[in-house]
Amino acid sequence: MSRRLAEVARKVGVSEATVSRVLNDKPGVSESTRRAVLTALDVLGYERPTKLRGERPRLVGLVLPELSNPIFPAFAEVVGGALAQNGYTPVLCTQTAGGISESDYIDLLLQQQVSGVVFAGGLYTQEAGSHEHYEKLRDVKLPTVLVSAPVDGLGFPAVSCDDAVATQLAVRHLVQLGHTRIGFVLGPKDHVPSRRKVEAAEQELERAGIAFEPSRVVRSLYSLESGQAAATRLLQTGVTGIVCASDPLALGVIRAVRRAGLRVPQDVSVVGYDDSALMGCVEPPLTTVRQPIEPMGRMVMELLTQQIAGETVAPEEFLFEPELVVRSSTGPAATA
Repeated sequence: MSRRLAEVARKVGVSEATVSRVLNDKPGVSESTRRAVLTALDVLGYERPTKLRGERPRLVGLVLPELSNPIFPAFAEVVGGALAQNGYTPVLCTQTAGGISESDYIDLLLQQQVSGVVFAGGLYTQEAGSHEHYEKLRDVKLPTVLVSAPVDGLGFPAVSCDDAVATQLAVRHLVQLGHTRIGFVLGPKDHVPSRRKVEAAEQELERAGIAFEPSRVVRSLYSLESGQAAATRLLQTGVTGIVCASDPLALGVIRAVRRAGLRVPQDVSVVGYDDSALMGCVEPPLTTVRQPIEPMGRMVMELLTQQIAGETVAPEEFLFEPELVVRSSTGPAATA
């Protein structure tokens, strides 16, 4: 019993005495703390006391496009932890090829009567994608927060890393190292974050007096293998620096450079995006643009709880500034 008290107390950030009062249904504990303790019991796999089993834990859907890109599990950990601290149980919904669709997940979450939904990427980031299923959430006024891009006309708040600033930082870094032939590995043309990145790249290159070459922009899926294929095409254009839309793409680019008999960064410099876990441990350690997922996660939680409390939240996008993390995958441009 004492071990259970200690573990639950650590999870919630309260004393063991407070946990004991909740389990014994004693007064002197705030409603929010009581809910957080009961949720922690569920999350840690402990059985609730008999007299408290009738209380259904509050659920929040956390919809992710994938788990293979390490930025999504990292974001889920941040948001999931914040949800648990606030007395909610996260329901993780991960999309897989040929698996349950985003629309099906929305139907399932509505059936479970969740208190809200957080989307960390999805069809809403694609301008040409189907957005009808999001209208179900709007119609029932379910608290919803989007991450990475807004959806016009639905009235949901969004939390995003500033893609324009991220690209400016990456391009400026390469230009300062003497690179003038810079390529880009980005997502599909209708992908909102990628569209923002390519617009910022064109502006930053023009600001540096370098002509923007559309042929040096290759569209790709977000995987290491796709990054390798895209880089193989880019290397044929003679680029000496490549900016990528994710860290897995950047790792694929590095593999392609090496397969071509070239070196990173002596022949080709590579910049990633996200600063996922272990990017400082790859060879060479990856220069990348870090998404501030901790403050972004806190803002997501704030916007969600405000909506759950019945407050009116403006359907605006909150942009967070990224940070360039310089490591060893970038260096001075090779001389001809």
